[in-house]
Amino acid sequence: MKSSPALFTLFLAAAMPTAATAQSQNDAAAAPDQQQDEIEFKADTIDYDFENDIVTASGDVILNRDGYKLRANEVVWNRKTGMVVAEGNIRSTSPDGDVAYGDRIELTDSLRDGAVDNLLLVLEDGSRLAANRSERFADGSLALHNAAYTACAVTTEDGCPKSPSWQIKAVKVIYDPVQKRVKYEGARIEIFGLPVIPLPGLSHPISDENRSGLLVPDVKLDTVNGLGVTVPYYFSIAPNQDATVTAQIFTDVAPLFSGNFRSLDDKGAFQLTGYATYGSRIPTGASQISPDAESDFRGYFATNGRFRLDDKWSVSQSARIASDRTFLRRYDISDDDSLRSTINLERISDSSYFSLAGWAFQTLRVNDPQNRVPVALPVIDYRKRFNDPILGGRLQLQANSLAIGRSEGQDTQRAFGSARWDLRKLTDWGQEITLTGYVRGDVYHSDDNALNETAIYRGQSGWQTRAIATAAVDVKWPFIGEAFGGTQTITPRFQVVASPGLANLSVPNEDARAVDLEDSNLFALNRFPGYDRYEDNVRATYGLEWEINRPDLQVNMIVGQSYRLENNNNIVPEGTGLSDRFSDIVGRTNVRFKDIVKFTHRFRLDKDNLAARRNEIDATIGTKGTYAQIGYLRLNRNIGAELEDLRDREEIRLGGRYQIDQYWSVFGSAIIDLTDRSEDPISVADGYEPVRHRLGVAYDDGCLSMGVTWRYDYEDTGDARRGSTFLFRLALRNLGV
Repeated sequence: MKSSPALFTLFLAAAMPTAATAQSQNDAAAAPDQQQDEIEFKADTIDYDFENDIVTASGDVILNRDGYKLRANEVVWNRKTGMVVAEGNIRSTSPDGDVAYGDRIELTDSLRDGAVDNLLLVLEDGSRLAANRSERFADGSLALHNAAYTACAVTTEDGCPKSPSWQIKAVKVIYDPVQKRVKYEGARIEIFGLPVIPLPGLSHPISDENRSGLLVPDVKLDTVNGLGVTVPYYFSIAPNQDATVTAQIFTDVAPLFSGNFRSLDDKGAFQLTGYATYGSRIPTGASQISPDAESDFRGYFATNGRFRLDDKWSVSQSARIASDRTFLRRYDISDDDSLRSTINLERISDSSYFSLAGWAFQTLRVNDPQNRVPVALPVIDYRKRFNDPILGGRLQLQANSLAIGRSEGQDTQRAFGSARWDLRKLTDWGQEITLTGYVRGDVYHSDDNALNETAIYRGQSGWQTRAIATAAVDVKWPFIGEAFGGTQTITPRFQVVASPGLANLSVPNEDARAVDLEDSNLFALNRFPGYDRYEDNVRATYGLEWEINRPDLQVNMIVGQSYRLENNNNIVPEGTGLSDRFSDIVGRTNVRFKDIVKFTHRFRLDKDNLAARRNEIDATIGTKGTYAQIGYLRLNRNIGAELEDLRDREEIRLGGRYQIDQYWSVFGSAIIDLTDRSEDPISVADGYEPVRHRLGVAYDDGCLSMGVTWRYDYEDTGDARRGSTFLFRLALRNLGV
């Protein structure tokens, strides 16, 4: 390495192109500015040609200036022309961290501009640019000729060279390190070495910062809309705001345009989404075999957001509305059969909760009149928990108010106030005993009750009141010990709940309709899902929980039943498992073995003949790459068709993925409706009716992701017709805008 005196001489020579003279005080004052122009110059050996004013450095040569660093085997610096020529194992680093490799580099003595042969530029984000010849200008930008770009790794994990899965080749590439953007002339993309797509006018960013520009298009083919190409354009409005405008062009129907706007600030975030087109649709209620199509505006609007006003108050909103009942399915946006809109003002503290909300719904179901769909406004809920014990227990108060209106149908207003007290104790023998007291007073008012088609839900018109009082005791007695190579816990549980008889049918039922006994509500004070129905009289519930934990295996089970002193068929129909004195038997089993097996089984058995009234299975077997999923549901409650919330159903869901190798996989799924008329009298299924199936192949190496998916839908609803859909997906790392 050059000694310090010689290195200092070179620094001085670089700073002063003429012979050095004694500095005055004024010269000394300018020294800092001169030092900014110095080139730090290190090498194993240095030769200086005084006659031609040429410095030749050999060995491990390092040059530094203004954050630019150059390393090479040999550097020749002509101080008269200012030209610096470096050769051999060249590595040049910019202040931003971009690293360039080359065989020969010609630079000015600023180390900013010049030309490079056989350039390899490794950018800050790990992507690479390579070119036969390149030029670097004073502003730091690069012009690369006969160049290629890729964001993929070019070496294996063992360090061996490999071809990138994709690259862009171009006649000329301009790289702007200030804007962090790459622009191409005469570009085409190659995937696995094959030229696939020409990309005229392509440009994209090479940093994590948002940049405006085109995103990667999607291609879709289906039997309803034909061949479709989706072209999205992304707008970076501000660091906290962006928007995407998308045009979907189809061969068989008019184009569909959509937009999405997002905003985030220190108070919260929200987004707006809209779709619009002008086209034909088939009415869902058409009775003729070949109904005439209607041409009109069609679209969809959605928004959601949440803002935190201070450390306790927040407001959230969500709204969705569609022009017609089949638009979302027709354009493959959503399969929802109901759209929900809500706004909610909340206050949450350590001991209280307040909510003022409103709800509205748009039905997309066939033969479901919109004028019968309710609007809930306002919905008020307040809860207060007292931290200091009262009689040794915890007290919580609640006040709730609800107003439901329909343009044609029953209107209901409700208000109640309640108090709940819970005392939890552990005995010397290890029992966990919980005592609960609950009181509530309700006030109802309803109109047009006769318009409610379900008599059990109507209630009586006008003003109605109801008083509720409940006392309950719940006892758990866990037994814990070693078993089967792990820890076993057996917990018998017994609960008694007592309430005086209530005139439940005198008040309307708006929120407690889909009642169904299951493991999650077996020990609840009220097993109805809402407030409008409440279980009265005296009942005892008993059950058993079993759990075992081993290092790689966890199993837990629960089974239970309840007994009532009187029948409950005045407010719940036969088939729900709750109408008779003895309830049906319900249970759940969860099994998890490592991350290979996840199994859940829920059941309800008829108390008289042990017939399965509810049988539900969800299972996943396999690894992250290769797995199989199965879901099965059978509801066999034999409830009449007049209760639309409790219809019987049977279906199976299948899915899976097989990892062929490190990058390639195939996947598929299917939904089959197994319901027949014996289970649901109004069902049109024949006991084996496919709903949808999907099959595809995918490739993903972390740099390139692509796939082809075939989907077939079997349901016809208006102009959302059955048929095939092919989706072609391509995603390239760093390439989008």
